[in-house]
Amino acid sequence: MGAMFLACGPLRAETLSEAMVRAYQSSPQLNADRARQRGTDENLPQALAGYRPQVVASLSAGLQAVRNTLPDNTIQGATLRPWTIGVTVSQVLFNGFKTANSVRVAELQVLSGREALRNTGQGVLLDAVTAYMNVLANQALVEAQRTNVAVLREIQATTRKRLDAGDVTPTDTAQAEARLSRGLADLNAAEVTLAISKATYAQVIGGPPGQLAAAAPVDRLSPVTMPVSIETANHEHPAVLGAGYDVDVAQTTIKVAEGSLLPTVAVQASASRSKQSDSTLSTFGTDQASVLGQINVPIYDGGTAASQTRQAKELASQSRLVLEQVRNQSRTAVVTAWVSNEGTKVALTAAESEARAADVALQGVRREAAGGQRTTIDVLNAQQDLTSARSRQIQAQHDRVIASYTLLSAVGRLDVHTLNLSTPDYLPEVHYHQVRDAWHGVRTPSGQ
Repeated sequence: MGAMFLACGPLRAETLSEAMVRAYQSSPQLNADRARQRGTDENLPQALAGYRPQVVASLSAGLQAVRNTLPDNTIQGATLRPWTIGVTVSQVLFNGFKTANSVRVAELQVLSGREALRNTGQGVLLDAVTAYMNVLANQALVEAQRTNVAVLREIQATTRKRLDAGDVTPTDTAQAEARLSRGLADLNAAEVTLAISKATYAQVIGGPPGQLAAAAPVDRLSPVTMPVSIETANHEHPAVLGAGYDVDVAQTTIKVAEGSLLPTVAVQASASRSKQSDSTLSTFGTDQASVLGQINVPIYDGGTAASQTRQAKELASQSRLVLEQVRNQSRTAVVTAWVSNEGTKVALTAAESEARAADVALQGVRREAAGGQRTTIDVLNAQQDLTSARSRQIQAQHDRVIASYTLLSAVGRLDVHTLNLSTPDYLPEVHYHQVRDAWHGVRTPSGQ
């Protein structure tokens, strides 16, 4: 179908693409999820820290009061100022592959988080489309109701003149007044709905709506058949891909837990210097340096490691079942979106035909009424039929556009790149590479 809700007016109208760009750039939900993903990225340098040495420096100093009683019962006292300085370097050589598996878990968590972020982006863009189309449709409905009220006022005025001329009865006048009151109530309801949709638009898009331009479906971006759409969603939808990464996370977590049952090998090097100020000692200072190897073999820890391993296996089973559930939900969403999208095509065609026929019928009834072949109630009914038909056409146009974007979201392609929106796509891998090999520093890449 072509463009929907043709806009008019001298001012440049905002397009649906521009509204989606505004939502993509300013959405608090999306920005919060991006911050969450940046936090998830930090799991990897934390896991990689297990490969690196641990260096600890120590310094102790103080005052020490000493009171000695000698064999001849004389007392000797002194105030000492001992101090010690040292540095210790520890390096784990083997810990049951816990570090390697923890790094793998962190990498998989990053990939899962990226898919969750992409899914949030789809939701934000679809919300933007819905908010935009709601305002556009409600504006058109308000205009349709205003036109209806204007026509009903005209009919009422004409009926009163005919009543004064004796051509109609007071019943005709009462019928015209009743329909005008209903039209005013319908107009008020449409204006209330428009005000609500504008408030929702400001929340979703990040600013109030102005003049909105025509919107069109995006069927060209979706697969051409339902089976292809289902297959595409199974391989491209972020919820499915994220659940798949979660399964890998759970499987690798089992290996992390099993690592606690294996030996740990570490080496430790230390150097220290201490000083004493007691003149009665034969030495006033000591310098020490050592290199020690250590092997710890777990014998029995009360069953903690074994329980953690069993727990990880059960959680892995859960994640596999969740993946299957997500795949089923994705398939259902695609079928629903596909059927709905096809249904809106039929509904729009029927609504357009109904509106054209209702307009022709109204013109015919009004000519026949002018010739005395139709009553006032016939004209009022024909006008009501036309207004209802136009309202259904507007709603069908609204549903048609939203259904096409919903299908695109269901297959996992509702994103900045596919829609070719005029905004840079947020690339989570940029922050990932900025922090992946960071050995020190507490400031974030953004300067916080």
